[in-house]
Amino acid sequence: MAGATSCLFCQIARSSTSTPLLHTDEEVVAFQDINPSAFKHYLVIPVEHISTVKDLQRRTEDYHLVSHMLNVGQNLLRRDAPGSTQYRFGFHQPPFNSVNHIHLHCLALPFIPRWKHIKYKSLGPLGGFIEAEKLLERLKPLMKAHS
Repeated sequence: MAGATSCLFCQIARSSTSTPLLHTDEEVVAFQDINPSAFKHYLVIPVEHISTVKDLQRRTEDYHLVSHMLNVGQNLLRRDAPGSTQYRFGFHQPPFNSVNHIHLHCLALPFIPRWKHIKYKSLGPLGGFIEAEKLLERLKPLMKAHS
């Protein structure tokens, strides 16, 4: 938990900032991105401090957390941007993450301005942006084979 007291997102999760929360539960909070890249741009963060997606492992708890973050983001965008035909959900991976507290970008497109789409591209082995669905595939616990 080192560094969590100075982490801006931990402060937001504990409601010790003036940031208005769009969603809050025991596991996650959601709020508008301070520097939006799309028509609607929300962030969903875990209340618990987890630095980067590299800290997540192939285990049930991490899979459920990311799944829950995605559900919250999808529900908020369905509610607030019902007319959007395209959505993007994903995470920046080190060294491309701006804050060391994982945060799901929930974007209702179009990108504004249009060039902002560059920030939300996968760079393959270099990392970049990873779609939430791809991260979930990576975290999905291996099912034990039944004999």
